[in-house]
Amino acid sequence: MRKAWTFVALFLGMVAIAIYTSSTAIEIIATTTGLLCVWLTAKENIWSWPIGLVNVGCFFVMFGEAKLYADTMLQVFFFILSVYGWIIWLTKREGTKVRPTRKITRKLTFTLSVCMVVMTLLWGYVLQTYTDASIPYADAFIATLSLIAQYLLSSKVLENWLIWMTVDVMSVAMYAYKELYAVAFLYLIFLFIAAAGYVGWKRALHMEDRRNLICQNTTEQV
Repeated sequence: MRKAWTFVALFLGMVAIAIYTSSTAIEIIATTTGLLCVWLTAKENIWSWPIGLVNVGCFFVMFGEAKLYADTMLQVFFFILSVYGWIIWLTKREGTKVRPTRKITRKLTFTLSVCMVVMTLLWGYVLQTYTDASIPYADAFIATLSLIAQYLLSSKVLENWLIWMTVDVMSVAMYAYKELYAVAFLYLIFLFIAAAGYVGWKRALHMEDRRNLICQNTTEQV
């Protein structure tokens, strides 16, 4: 019950900040749906995905107007990955509401690390050369990390939260610089929710591993 009231307080605070900073209607919708989406994701609630699709649409328009083109293009990928995540979370549930959490593998870590470097350099070059993006390489780096984090989140991989926390810290600085104060405040809240999400998912993963170990030992004894 206390957690529910905490979320309500944060939600109302987010709306108040958005209005106080003279945000547009679409920015208010984007920030509030974003907060709700991340909170539901940390709770492993499947409703995070449809709400997330609304959030993606709002950010697509808003970032385009702010000339953050990497983030604008990123929303297209987010839309695709959100649909993918919605499907993945509902498959191989093993008797649970959503698919169980898993840890990242060394092979996937290496692959994503290479992709991060290559995509950031290429994306940053394109933005710097062919657009009037204000901070092309920083924009591209944050966008690339966000894309990787979203892929891991959609795939139900625990470490997605660690990457999201990194993204959140950098995003607070970037959006404050672009005077998108409501969005900057939103990402500050995201940082704390991501930390809570990591702790919660890790605890659930340990509990699942313990149950599997007990079942395995019981089977061997029989």
